[in-house]
Order: sequence, then structure tokens, then C-alpha cells
Amino acid sequence: MLISQIKPNPENPRIIKDHKFKQLVESIKSFPQMLELRPIVIDENNIVLGGNMRLKACTEAGLTDVPVIYAKDLTEEQKKEFIIKDNVGYGEWDWEDLANSWDANLLTEWGLDIPNWSAGHSINNMSEDDLDLSEEFDAIGISKNLQKVVFVFDGAEDAESWLKQFPNLEIKKNSQVWQINLNTPFI
Repeated sequence: MLISQIKPNPENPRIIKDHKFKQLVESIKSFPQMLELRPIVIDENNIVLGGNMRLKACTEAGLTDVPVIYAKDLTEEQKKEFIIKDNVGYGEWDWEDLANSWDANLLTEWGLDIPNWSAGHSINNMSEDDLDLSEEFDAIGISKNLQKVVFVFDGAEDAESWLKQFPNLEIKKNSQVWQINLNTPFI
């Protein structure tokens, strides 16, 4: 179908930022056959129900014609439901499999945000010693069943930005490691 005949959905709740949009445009340019495998979904009025960002990227990539699937006979409520469900990510990445079986550069090129493996934090080279923070911090509280959670950020600025969302947390910082007392409320 001609791109000029397709109408972006004005009620689309998804956005795409500059860097990711550029990756999507490049993805479409380098692998246009994927559009045939995952066409844009439109309703009987040619309004996009699934693929608003792909439509925008196809226009940016210079395409004039794209594959579509018509979703006919849907109620307005079903159209809204489709828009959300089409964009919900139900699964999770198996980071261990990705780290051991896939090329990190290709994954990044294909648009996957991966942890900063190059900084020495990949699953391939992390050991139990990397996760043992007992030498740097005292245990939190007196619980016998302490659990440790490790977050890996792209840098101190990203970590501090994330932690600022929770001003009530008790946080201790030592070098590049933050210890958070989870006995304090998050909200």
C-alpha cells in the first residue's frame, strides 16, 4: 500500500527517541524484507493500529510502498486493546544465552539495549566473587536470609539518576558500589 494512503494513529501512546528511531530507520534500510514478515496493521480507515513507529521510519527511509494487514470489523474498544497489546513486551531476554551465543555488536546494531558487557560485567566473566559485596559493606539489618540484587548501569551518572527516583531509600556509597537498605520504603 502507498505510504501516503496510511494515516498515523493520533492516539498512539508509543514514542521513539532519536537514537532508537535512527536504529529503526537503518534496520528497515538494511532488512526491508522484515516489513513483509511483520506488516503494518491498519483499520478500515487506513489508520495504523500496529506499526506507527515503523511507518514513520519507512517514510524517513524513503519507502513509498509498505505491506499492510487490514484489521477489519474491530470495535473501537478492540482497536484500543490491540494498540496496547501489540506493544507490550511479555517476554524477557535470556541474557546468559545472548552473552554466550550471540555477537554483542550485532545485537546492538539490531537495536537491542544490552548491559555494558565491554566494561567487564558480562555474564561470561562474572563470578560469585564479583557479586560478593560483604568485604565492602556490612550486612543490612539482622536478617538471616539476606538477598543481594546487583544492578549494572552504564556509568555512575545513570546509577545516580535512577537512585534519585527513590529519595526515601537509605543508600551507602563506596567507590562504584551502592548499598541500598531495602527495609526502607520505596515510595
